[in-house]
Amino acid sequence: MRRTADQTREHLLETAHELFYWHGIRSTGVDKIAAAAEVAPTTLYRLFASKDDLIAAYVERAGRLYRGWFAEVTAGTDARERILALFDAIGEQTQPARCRGCPFLMSLAELPDPNDAAHQHSVAVKAWVRDQLGALCAELGVSDPDELADELVLVMEGVYASVQALGVDGPARRARGLVDRLITGAR
Repeated sequence: MRRTADQTREHLLETAHELFYWHGIRSTGVDKIAAAAEVAPTTLYRLFASKDDLIAAYVERAGRLYRGWFAEVTAGTDARERILALFDAIGEQTQPARCRGCPFLMSLAELPDPNDAAHQHSVAVKAWVRDQLGALCAELGVSDPDELADELVLVMEGVYASVQALGVDGPARRARGLVDRLITGAR
């Protein structure tokens, strides 16, 4: 099957996502990605000048997909229900068969240089999520929407981190109830 350059690029990014996400960014070589995608390494390098460029494109793509997912699960009119729906969706998203953790936290851990493009993309996603939660909290009419948004971010990050060590039946299972109590207490 012949693909266009855009289709090949997307195919490589999908393949890179699977390998980077499940096996680690630094431990996954470009040759392994090319082989798994069934393309020549020269094709990969025509589309991405370096592994760093591929990593940055992977994180940027993951951010775009995450923003779309976030917008979809928080669609609606009632801010409280939208926030609770987000945490319901996170509970589904963090099931072991499809979740190894937050790809942006993993990227930040593997790529600590703040000048690295992938690091910057990850920080941008985290800031965007915080902004979205801040806007939802402002819609609630709570006394301090920024404080509540920060607390919700901490719960969200805690779910992504704890589920890897303690499973979905560990502390993560309490996230929605905690969020509900935080919202109620913030009013």
